Amino acid sequence: MDFLRWLFEAQIPVGGSVLILREVLGNIFGLAGALGGMRRRVWAWPVGIAGNLLLLTVFLGNVFGSATPATLWGQAGRQVMFIGVAVYGWYRWRQAAHASGAAEAIAPRWASNRTRLLLAASLVAGTMALTPLFDSLGSYPPVWADAWTFMGSLLATYGMARGWTEFWLIWVAVDIVGVPLLFSAGYFASAFMYLFYGFFTLAGFFVWWRAARVTAASGKAVADAAVSGRAASEDAAPDLAVRA
Repeated sequence: MDFLRWLFEAQIPVGGSVLILREVLGNIFGLAGALGGMRRRVWAWPVGIAGNLLLLTVFLGNVFGSATPATLWGQAGRQVMFIGVAVYGWYRWRQAAHASGAAEAIAPRWASNRTRLLLAASLVAGTMALTPLFDSLGSYPPVWADAWTFMGSLLATYGMARGWTEFWLIWVAVDIVGVPLLFSAGYFASAFMYLFYGFFTLAGFFVWWRAARVTAASGKAVADAAVSGRAASEDAAPDLAVRA
């Protein structure tokens, strides 16, 4: 109990202001999870969940005695969403890792054009639908930005679970809107971390892009070998018939 009390009350003085320790720790766990995701390691998911639980207590503002009074329902709600989708991603990546036996849990691939359109439409439609809901709950303005970060985070996390390389670009779109929102709401630790995430996600995109090219090339080589094998079998069939 003493540890929990310390965890919920601890603050880090910075200049004339303070940072909430839970916010700093939550973002460190989130960064570690993102690094694991870039390397396609299964442990990325449980580490990320630990960060989500910490940040959930932060973005609910005064509910948990936060030093920052602004309550961001979209940011808090997306931590709950993260946990739910992370459980799905954890299960999916564990299955893939068990089946392949490789250190990398999943092979990156590109989403289809239809899937890309659905992702873009879902981001816009979800933002429009959630904005009045978050507004009625008293989320910090501009409320559409809170809704945008929520929907973008949902789609990016789901895309990561499915192994779509485009999920990194969705994170970039989230950071472009989320960083100014967090700065204006006074969540400076999260704002600086999201600013760093913006560059990190671009790096992650190119890492997965190269991995997706390797995966596609390997698949093409296997397909070509199969076609060559069938052709060789078909060519050998008449010879066998003649010899018979």
